[in-house]
Amino acid sequence: MPDFLLELLSEEIPARMQVQAAKDLERLVVGALSDRGLLFEAAQGFSGPRRLTLAITGLPVKQPDVSEEKKGPRVNAPEKAIEGFLRSAGVSLAQCERRDDGKGEFYVAVIARKGRPTAEVLAEILPELLAKLPWPKSMRFPGSPVRWVRPLHSILATFDGEVVPFEFAGVQSGSTTRGHRFLSQGEIFARRFEDYEAALKAGHVILDPEERREIILHEAKQKAFALGLELIPDEGLLNEVAGLAEWPVVLIGTIEDQFMDVPPEILQTSMRTHQKYFSLRDPKTGKMANRFAVVANMIAEDGGKEIVAGNERVLRARLSDAKFFWDQDRNTKLADRVEALKAIVFHAKLGTQYERVERIEALAGEIAEKIGADVVKAKRAARLSKADLTTGVVGEFPELQGVMGRYYALHDGDDAEIADAIRDHYKPAGPSDAVPSAPVSMAAALADKLDQLVGFFVVGEKPTGSSDPYALRRAALGTIRVMLERGIRLALMPLFDLAENLIQQSISAAIKRENEKRGGSRVFAIGRATAPGRRGFEDPSLPALEILDFMADRLKVALKEKGTRHDLIDAVFSLGNEDDLVRLVARVEALQEFLKSEDGANLLTAYKRAANILKAEEKKDKTSYDGAPDPDALVQPEEKALFTELAVASDLIKAEIERERFVEAMGVMARLRGPVDAFFDKVTVNDKDAGLRSNRLLLLSRLRAVMRQVADFSKVEG
Repeated sequence: MPDFLLELLSEEIPARMQVQAAKDLERLVVGALSDRGLLFEAAQGFSGPRRLTLAITGLPVKQPDVSEEKKGPRVNAPEKAIEGFLRSAGVSLAQCERRDDGKGEFYVAVIARKGRPTAEVLAEILPELLAKLPWPKSMRFPGSPVRWVRPLHSILATFDGEVVPFEFAGVQSGSTTRGHRFLSQGEIFARRFEDYEAALKAGHVILDPEERREIILHEAKQKAFALGLELIPDEGLLNEVAGLAEWPVVLIGTIEDQFMDVPPEILQTSMRTHQKYFSLRDPKTGKMANRFAVVANMIAEDGGKEIVAGNERVLRARLSDAKFFWDQDRNTKLADRVEALKAIVFHAKLGTQYERVERIEALAGEIAEKIGADVVKAKRAARLSKADLTTGVVGEFPELQGVMGRYYALHDGDDAEIADAIRDHYKPAGPSDAVPSAPVSMAAALADKLDQLVGFFVVGEKPTGSSDPYALRRAALGTIRVMLERGIRLALMPLFDLAENLIQQSISAAIKRENEKRGGSRVFAIGRATAPGRRGFEDPSLPALEILDFMADRLKVALKEKGTRHDLIDAVFSLGNEDDLVRLVARVEALQEFLKSEDGANLLTAYKRAANILKAEEKKDKTSYDGAPDPDALVQPEEKALFTELAVASDLIKAEIERERFVEAMGVMARLRGPVDAFFDKVTVNDKDAGLRSNRLLLLSRLRAVMRQVADFSKVEG
């Protein structure tokens, strides 16, 4: 079957847009062809610095013929109704059939459509599809309504070896393209993908971005190895550079010795951000080497000497600026920079970075005391945590905040634990980032994230299903990871309460400042919203409850990869009085193991049976069976045995849970299986005797209450 080839050659497309553009092009074309009944064997998109390519194999030469029936009005319908039907179907009355459905005759229009040639369909849809291609940023073409990412040079479009004729953005499609901007001369003719790919390679263009990526990685590693060095991995940079060179050539340059006393993070960030250079290191010491790898898009006659020299000159200027900032920043102590945070607004409703630091300091001290960390060091780390925001290096490279704070703290003579906590208080920044391990660092990290979470919930800036501008989901997941991975036992609700009180003080101070500035007129006020006590917490604030619910949702996400069931988290969490995440997870894991057992599965079935009976009878009787059953009213041995086992199990389960022996609590509950099974086998709950019936319903209610000490089994699915 014939193949389709499309290439769009333009000025350089930003590397960050290329991969998604190729996917969007494939999605649009494939979708349009499928909608028109044109199925195919395979489709593959390619992206590069100057071209987007789509190859589709196994397309039919024409659309399939289609026969469609359209039911019309009755034959005795008003004339205008029949005329309207004929117009909508595009047929005459003579072309309609008359059919009888038993209720009378009606018209049926049989519409036969001949399939159009595929090339004709492509020529029709491609201009429209290319105009729909979404770009993060685009430009308008002179004298044309078309917007596209960069000026187009040519469009290669062939089907079954023949040109698909159409025009887009003033460019007429054809069967020619061009190779590398400097290493190839003249036009390249191509009618099929195999010829096209080979001709491009001969013209020094590697079409497949994955192939370019592998070439860069292989050459960089080989050339580093030849110098006794190794490449510092950087997936993001590798993907970006693969989108910058059609014919990548890796060259090695040298960093001048005068810059090697600058922290390696500054050197790497400067080279990566501004120059797209890879950093190298000594595998023996692990230290950064005075070498870098640059990817050229050119084969130079001198082996790349001039290219390397030019890049070294540019790098010298870049690193001179970085070294200047580094040297200047150390002239002012980090502690002396804290005052300057008063000029940096964190959020209009939450005050300045200085006010935020004061809140984090108070929270860090409280957390440090609870987890056994050094309180003085934790508060000092929190106090200095944002001070590097006022430095020249962080102003130039915002991604180094925290990292530079550590260097400046060490330079000023601060304790290493404090310096490490300044660096680590942002962690974990993502799912692949490590969590802090030192107690002081953990206290600072938790304080920073809790202030962020509570602050934005208090002022009503909560995340929505499609928006999370203040990264609160990341903050919640970071908090969860620190607590679970380091086994930190903390009650969250008191910390939420402390954070909220601190935030209210900041808000009050902000209101006072604005009132003074505006001559006493009240600007805004945010009061403490309280909610009826639930989950067992006394007089909780509404934000605190919302944050706890939010944390529970994030916990489900965090535990999903471990195979922990989300419904079991709900089953334990909904009992209330549970804001210790480590204890919650231990309880959930014990419950999950119990439900995997035969005893657990059967007991869950029995619980649901009991709950369904109670629900139905309570609705019918318009009452609630929540009292204790009368032991003297128990008649059959099975109900007496169940009553006795429930009394024993209730005390044992309560004791085991208080001692946090959750596995043992599940073991106690497993012993209920036999008496419960016997009860349902031998005892009629809805007895004709009203007294027996009522007492047996109370016994089922007792079963529900005893099991609820472990979890709310109504939340368990299945």
